[in-house]
Amino acid sequence: MDDRGHEAPSLEQIATMAEQALATVPLPFSAHMDNVSFVVEEWPEQETLRRLGIRSPLGLLGLYRGAPLIGRSVMDVSRFPDRIFLYRQALIHYANRTGTDLAALVRHVLVHEIAHHFGYSDADIAAAEQGRD
Repeated sequence: MDDRGHEAPSLEQIATMAEQALATVPLPFSAHMDNVSFVVEEWPEQETLRRLGIRSPLGLLGLYRGAPLIGRSVMDVSRFPDRIFLYRQALIHYANRTGTDLAALVRHVLVHEIAHHFGYSDADIAAAEQGRD
């Protein structure tokens, strides 16, 4: 159950929301997502939280793990796929606490993590979200 007494979406339902959100990413970006896998997990790993300096697992909604495209070379050896993680419990908690539509939140977090794949920093993303260059 979520904070409002409703049945909380499952991992599969969150994954479906992410797939639907990915389908809305414009072609110039989605064309460069073939080596990125998407994973929905209940919680981030404790080691991930420690490395990022985040105390509560509710403080991390998503994570990009990989090498941003901007830092790659055509000479790079083929690597494992980059991964974007979405954390179900944190997403549900945040949506309930703020009144944000869960599907919209999943899309927002997914786009944020995709931006990291393209080499954008958190500061770059925040500036873009506020309409600044």
